[in-house]
Amino acid sequence: MLLVATHSQAARQSLRNVCSTHEDCVVRRFGRAALLAETELAAFHALRLREKHTGDVQVERTAPLNEFSDVPESVRDAATAYESRDAASTPYAKFAAGTDLPDPESMADEKL
Repeated sequence: MLLVATHSQAARQSLRNVCSTHEDCVVRRFGRAALLAETELAAFHALRLREKHTGDVQVERTAPLNEFSDVPESVRDAATAYESRDAASTPYAKFAAGTDLPDPESMADEKL
């Protein structure tokens, strides 16, 4: 997919216009950004926006996250355990302290 992020009011308006006119290219809209299908037509529109608004439009290629192949089992287990906690107000660092769950600092340093 292509992520198109806008950084000015004029670029946001142009992105809205593209999304409204070419709905077949749009996977999802986020206001200041949109995910476009990975097609030549979508790339054309993304590049056209960048050409028109130069630095006010950023285009990135993205890939969906496959949690089972991209995320370690320990992190998946930690997310499941944390969302099953008794007190919703308990911060993760406190929840994970003294357990086998990964601590936030170690997760912050690890790339997927």
